[in-house]
Amino acid sequence: MYLHLGNETVIDTENIVGIFDLDTSTVSKHTREFLKICEKEDRIVNVNYDLPKSFILYNYDGEISIYISPITTATLIKRMSNGKD
Repeated sequence: MYLHLGNETVIDTENIVGIFDLDTSTVSKHTREFLKICEKEDRIVNVNYDLPKSFILYNYDGEISIYISPITTATLIKRMSNGKD
């Protein structure tokens, strides 16, 4: 199954490690450091440049990517659960 992250970005749900709210998860110093490292390693994909609300940790063949999405975590999770019915 695939998950639409905004604009024309769609990813395979089987490779999603986690979906995180940017407001609550970036309170942690460790999360901020992790995101900085991923940005330096050019592993971050901005779905678009609207206000970011979530990030998706994605693992494809051992390669970690971060997708920054303007869609809330609740909506993304709802989309995933709707596709499984």
